Amino acid sequence: MPSSDYDPACLPDLLPLYYRRLFPFSQYYRWLSYGGVAKNYFQNREFSFTLKDDIYVRYQSFSTQNELEKEMQKMNPYKIDIGAVYSHRPSQHNTVKSGTFQALEKELVFDIDMTDYDDVRRCCSAADICSKCWTLMTIAVRILDRALREDFGFQHLLWVYSGRRGVHCWVCDEAARKLSVTARSAVAEYLSLVKGGEETVKKVVLSDPIHPFISQSLSVVDHYFPQYAIGDQELLSSKESVDKASSKKGGQYFDKEIMLQYCYPRLDVNVSKGVNHLLKSPFSVHPKTGRISVPIDLRNLDKFDPFEVPTISLICEELDKPRAGEEEEDDTKDKENEAEASERRKIRDYKRTSLAKYIKLFDQFLDAMARSRKGEMLKKSDLQKEF
Repeated sequence: MPSSDYDPACLPDLLPLYYRRLFPFSQYYRWLSYGGVAKNYFQNREFSFTLKDDIYVRYQSFSTQNELEKEMQKMNPYKIDIGAVYSHRPSQHNTVKSGTFQALEKELVFDIDMTDYDDVRRCCSAADICSKCWTLMTIAVRILDRALREDFGFQHLLWVYSGRRGVHCWVCDEAARKLSVTARSAVAEYLSLVKGGEETVKKVVLSDPIHPFISQSLSVVDHYFPQYAIGDQELLSSKESVDKASSKKGGQYFDKEIMLQYCYPRLDVNVSKGVNHLLKSPFSVHPKTGRISVPIDLRNLDKFDPFEVPTISLICEELDKPRAGEEEEDDTKDKENEAEASERRKIRDYKRTSLAKYIKLFDQFLDAMARSRKGEMLKKSDLQKEF
């Protein structure tokens, strides 16, 4: 779906329709409530909205799904960011005694942005991306997903396309949400390999013996490197590139260091370290491209194409197209509970659009989390019976 079909000038007309008929509020509320186990978990969560003309509204919080829905439909934010769960309601942070308003918990998050790879891609630069450099995002997801699951034991990772030029990861396990700033920093440092700014020629230095985590990461890079670096980017095609690579020469792991410098994930560690750091919400719309920030299916990661991700203009257009076999419901249904009817209508609405498969992915992620929570609770009750 070409981005040219989306016109940013139409965004103010499209957003009310998107928030009224397509945004997956029930799944969204289900996600951020985490089974309602902790009291006020959703109520004490910070949301921040960016409105038209870059008006930025922080410390929004909501008591219920309905309240969130009404406010978003009233404000029609251009961008939604999610922050921490605080000690008090963020909307009342001005009324709380100074020093007592604290960020307590938040998902462990990672933000990988293509602009951080500008020194190792020739096809594009800055905010531009193409299928040739998108491979870097695929490699980043593969390496980080494996490490977070196998090295740290996390299970509930939501990978999301940012809507333009990067990917975000939300680690939603209870243990991850409770991590301190120090622990988050330690995880981020463990996962960081490419060090140094523009002036640093050699950004990856390996020591002997190679750490198992780096060996695992190298096996992922190995798989993609020939096609990416030599095929797509032609990184060693000119004398200048060869000279640049050989200037990094030295050490027994020279070849591995080059591969990692070109392809290893480049994290914005500050995003991961802070508990109170805001990150763009899934299902937010990117105002420049119009693309929806959608979950990524790791089972088909190599096939994920950012240019196929639906734009708000496409899904709003799809809403208006009558589907074959879709009859208007008879009048008897009008008598049912209005809230239920509108919820059902919304489900029926998004199912008519290209957004459906992404909401289904989100549902599957939430179902897996619910099963895991149920398992934990059963385990706890079994342990209590043993005493």
